[in-house]
Amino acid sequence: MPLERAFPIASEAGYDGMEVIIPESLEQDGGSSLLRDLQEIAPICVLHAPFHPIPGWGDRITALMKTVELAESLSVPMVTFHPPKWLGLQIKFWRWMYTVRDFQRELGGGTVTIAMENMPYRGRLVRVPPYMFGKTEDIVRFVEKRNLYFTFDCAHMGTTNRPFAGNFLRLYRTKRVKNIHLSDYGQRREHLLPGHGDLPLEGLLKYLRESGYKGMITLETIPEELPGDEADIKAVLKEAAFQIRAQLT
Repeated sequence: MPLERAFPIASEAGYDGMEVIIPESLEQDGGSSLLRDLQEIAPICVLHAPFHPIPGWGDRITALMKTVELAESLSVPMVTFHPPKWLGLQIKFWRWMYTVRDFQRELGGGTVTIAMENMPYRGRLVRVPPYMFGKTEDIVRFVEKRNLYFTFDCAHMGTTNRPFAGNFLRLYRTKRVKNIHLSDYGQRREHLLPGHGDLPLEGLLKYLRESGYKGMITLETIPEELPGDEADIKAVLKEAAFQIRAQLT
């Protein structure tokens, strides 16, 4: 769905803002003019660095830097990104990450919060984690040493076949979780609407309420979870927002 169509739907469904993954359509002018116009409809709360090559955006390192620059120009407070893949020829990106001593100071410049997302743990073809920092302890060790923050992805954590609550708490107690990608996981399908999978999301939201969480919550779902008609899409998203807020208050 084009961003020009998605923004009004989200706004009318009652969401406070949008998290935008940099799409290929932004290649012409860097995206600033389009996104600036869209901010008149709904605030952009997070920019997500591209995870597919986009003409003019360079490699993963350059694309991340350009995303931060774009966030600064649009006054977007946060950028999140995926860690490098083992099997994706991203060794250069992995090595670069270890050259950064302080992501908030060196990349965010004190104005943009930089957060790394936890990724799926299961590989499709081989029995190794597809992403570096696949284990909870690995990602905790890295972000604490390099002054990074977390975007906690519920569905990705669901792929680990490990205790969901325990892994979440290990990340949350670092006080570095700034964004939560809220979606369900079940029958090897990720990013289902809350309640459509097996994850204890009600308990998660209750804990966030009781612990005084002040960060962002991003509803993230696959298109197959939504109906085809625009009015029905809006109704489904409106109900999801209502249920999430009800459990947070």
